[in-house]
Amino acid sequence: MKKLFLLFIGVLSMSTITAQNLNDAVRYSDGEIQGSARFRALSGAFGALGGDLSAITINPAGSAVFLKSYAAITLGNTNTKNETSYFNGRNSSSNSNFNIQQAGGVFVFQNNSGSPWKTISLAVAYENTKNHEDDWMSNGINTRSIDSYFLNNAQGLRLDEISALPGESTSDAYSEIGSAYGYQNQQAFLGYDSFILEPNTNDDDNTGYTSNIAGGTFNQEYSYAATGYNGKVAFNLGTQYGENVYLGLNLNSHFLNYERSTFLYEQNNNAGSIVNQVGFENNMSVTGSGFSFQLGSIFKLTEEFRVGLSYNSPTWMSIEEQTTQYLETVRDEAGSNVLKVIDPRILNVFEEYKLQTPGKITGSLAYVFGTKGLISFDYSRKDYANTKFKPTSDSYFRAQNAIIENQLTAASTYRVGGEYKLNRFSLRGGYRFEDSPYANGETVGDLNGYSIGLGYNFGNLNLDLTFDQSQQDNNYQLYNSGLVDSAAIDAVQSNVTLTLGFQL
Repeated sequence: MKKLFLLFIGVLSMSTITAQNLNDAVRYSDGEIQGSARFRALSGAFGALGGDLSAITINPAGSAVFLKSYAAITLGNTNTKNETSYFNGRNSSSNSNFNIQQAGGVFVFQNNSGSPWKTISLAVAYENTKNHEDDWMSNGINTRSIDSYFLNNAQGLRLDEISALPGESTSDAYSEIGSAYGYQNQQAFLGYDSFILEPNTNDDDNTGYTSNIAGGTFNQEYSYAATGYNGKVAFNLGTQYGENVYLGLNLNSHFLNYERSTFLYEQNNNAGSIVNQVGFENNMSVTGSGFSFQLGSIFKLTEEFRVGLSYNSPTWMSIEEQTTQYLETVRDEAGSNVLKVIDPRILNVFEEYKLQTPGKITGSLAYVFGTKGLISFDYSRKDYANTKFKPTSDSYFRAQNAIIENQLTAASTYRVGGEYKLNRFSLRGGYRFEDSPYANGETVGDLNGYSIGLGYNFGNLNLDLTFDQSQQDNNYQLYNSGLVDSAAIDAVQSNVTLTLGFQL
């Protein structure tokens, strides 16, 4: 695939937004704290425990459990293995990446005045909440062509609104059409200028089109590559009241970076087909920022038994998107193959839009066996049907929000984890289960994961190592119109996490 920066020689601002959809809403709304090695070893079941920097981003009251000031940094390696199937084709791929998953510190101030407010804690914690690094490919024989994508976008549009003026360059035409009429007209222009589409008449007011790709079977290869991550920085205030009550507040700053490149190659030998080969590349770059807050509490009912409750507000995100496209076709003219390349070298810059992701509530239980170990359980609920594109007055966003309400649902997450201490060593393990956010349970399936970990306490310094793995199936729809067939993906993600923590 071509590098994005090689294409960025022109910039086009577009006010018509037609790219955002339900799958984008889920991509930017899901994800859980990846966190420290100890946190991951217990599969994130930390809501009633606290005493870990990643636990603070689940339940803000967790900072008040610290007895001394503390800092930590976590490094991780993530490997994703994908098994894909697309009609009769089967493929496998894997990739890995190394990153900083967590870093931060908490500062504990003791109150010796005799007040029931025993301590005040202040913390800052960075967490990687979702890793977008992924790549896979699929291939198979389909009876539907990519021409259906261009036909769906073109039908009903005037020919003079999807074609170049006499003597106008491809770049100028692509730019002017996008600026004047929007993204849909650009897609129709690509189909027409590449000879995939044939107008019923060559009049400017023509609005009907046929395809120069004859029906039959089509060999298709589709590749996907993505990078980026979601992250947040939590600014925390915690306090201990009396001997058994811990309270906390987080103010969170969120950020989003996501880049995706896809390429479809299609070939056919169908009788009567003028266009026999198509290569279609789409690149997208997304950046965003947002805000949320969290409230949390932990109650020590007995010396051993603890209960936690936390609320995550919705996240209010501002998102910007940029796209580039490339299309090439090979057609038969008088027995010779003729290559047509459409490389506008234009960066489409869309207007900023808003996304409100759903809030979440988490209830937690934990039992501590003195200094020997513990067992912990967390339950969370998040209603993805409450996700909203804004402004809701926009007719396109209003339609997408209606689709979200119908196709997404409330999802529950269950986490259980345990730890056993043997002198300075700690042995850990956990399991988690997450419901699909889709009502059909198939577009993205349920997630199952397990974790094992080991820790060693040197005194004022601790070193923790964890391996965890999760599995989730999903059906990736190639395009949102026309060629709407899906590649079935069985994704297994494995993580090795190392945390160095020390008392300040």
